[in-house]
Amino acid sequence: MSKHSKLQIITMEERLRQAMLKSDVAELDALIAPDLIFTNHFGQLVTKEQDLAIHRSKILNFRELTPSEQHIQLNEGFSVVSVKMHILSDYAGTAIDQQYRFTRVWATSITGNLQVVAGHVGAMAA
Repeated sequence: MSKHSKLQIITMEERLRQAMLKSDVAELDALIAPDLIFTNHFGQLVTKEQDLAIHRSKILNFRELTPSEQHIQLNEGFSVVSVKMHILSDYAGTAIDQQYRFTRVWATSITGNLQVVAGHVGAMAA
C-alpha cells in the first residue's frame, strides 16, 4: 500500500461536503465504506445505512457546510483528516448554527475504493 496524495484527500473531502449539502445518497454511498465506524456528537455509533437513511428521509437539511482549519495526515495505506466545520442546517424542523470538529479516516475499503472507513464529530463550545 502507498500513501494517498494530499490533493486526492482534499478532492475526496470536497466530494463528501458537496454530497452532504445536496443529500446526494448515491454519492454518499460511494464515499462511505460499508463497514463504517462513525461516532456522532452524542457519542452514539452510526452505521453507513443509518447515515444514508437520514439523508434519504430529508430529516436533515444542510444549508451551509463551511470548512476551516483542515489538517491532513498522510500515512501508509490511510489518511486522517481533521476539519472544523461551521454548519447551518435544519434537523427535524430545528435550526442548527454550530461549529463542529470532524475527524475522518480515508482508506481503501473492502470495496477496493478510497472511502471514509471511520470518523468522529464533536460539537465545539460557543
